[in-house]
This record gives sequence, C-alpha cells and structure tokens, in this order.
Amino acid sequence: MLDSFYLQYLFGGFVSLIVITNPLSKIPLFISLTQGMSLDVRKKQANWSCYYAAAIMLVSLAAGNLLLVFFGISYGALRISGGFVVGIIGYQMLFGSRDQGGAPVVRRDKDDYSFFPIAMPGISGPGTIAVVASEIAELPNVMDMAGAFFMTGVAIVLTCAVTWIVLRSADYISGRLGPSGTAVLTKLMGFLLICIGVQFIGSGIRTFIAGS
Repeated sequence: MLDSFYLQYLFGGFVSLIVITNPLSKIPLFISLTQGMSLDVRKKQANWSCYYAAAIMLVSLAAGNLLLVFFGISYGALRISGGFVVGIIGYQMLFGSRDQGGAPVVRRDKDDYSFFPIAMPGISGPGTIAVVASEIAELPNVMDMAGAFFMTGVAIVLTCAVTWIVLRSADYISGRLGPSGTAVLTKLMGFLLICIGVQFIGSGIRTFIAGS
C-alpha cells in the first residue's frame, strides 16, 4: 500500500494541475482552431497537443531544481513567484475579459496548432510550469524527493489523459455545457486558482522565515 506521503503528491499534484489546466476551458480554443479539419486530423491535433503538454510539464519537473541551483533561486522565492503567477491567472479567469482560460486568440493561418497555442500556453502555460516546478521544492530527503518526483510525474500523465479525453470529446461536451456552463466552470476554476496561489505564497513565506 502506498505511503500517505506519496499519495499526497499524487492527489495534490493531480488536483492542482487539473484546476490550473482546466481542460474544459480549452474546448472553445480547440474547436475554433480545428474547425474545418477532418475528424482524423482533429484526433491527431488532440493527441499531439497532450503529448507536447506532458513533455513540457515532465521537463519542467525534471529540470526545475537544476535551474534553481544554476540561477541561485531559493525554494521560497520559487513558491512565492509561482503563487503570484497562479493567482494572476486565476484572477484573469474569474474577472478578466480574455478568452476562456486566458489563452491567446490566434488566427487560423496554419495546419498544425498542437504545440502552439493548444499545448503551450493553452494546456501547459506559465502557471502550470510554476506548479510543477514547485511541487517538490521543499523536500530535503533524496528518497522522499524521488518518490515525490514519480508521483508528480504520474499526476502529470493523468492530467494530460483527462485533457486528451476532453479534447477528443470537445464537440459533445461543448454542446452539453453551452457557453454559460463553460463560463461558470471557468470562473469557479479561477477562484480555486487564486486559493492555490495564496497557499503557494504562504508556503514560500514560511520557507523564507525558516531559512533566515
């Protein structure tokens, strides 16, 4: 049976990533960019978007600590800055007038949108990268860190799997939710993101105080 410590990183990471990626909010962007494409091409766009998003998040997870050491950034600073980024994205989703999820509006002038803007910054934007890099930032024990790395990696894969299901079912889900349902869900996710951002900032401040 898995230790509760590792389950915390599995479920905590999964919930945080699902909230910040908010797969349902990517439906309008995906539908608008793939409009007019054949069913097979749209399926490939959904597949590759999730492959790219998973790769971006896994690289952020693996290289996050190395970049911190290279640039001399403390774990407290990472969590505080990540909290601000996540909170700002949540604020935009709750009160902003941008398109769903804060994704940029892009002209349909090419045949492949899987990497930009669907995977990045749509699914794995700055807030998502900040969450992934912050997940294991406070672990001093190498064995604990290895387990947390693995569980956070599993959370990333699960998040991308859920996103893949949503994108593949975009037309059906969009029809069932409607514009109002999607907007309400996006605002709820925005509020939860603000809460996660505040929690990150508080954790970062505690790390600063403990290290001083």
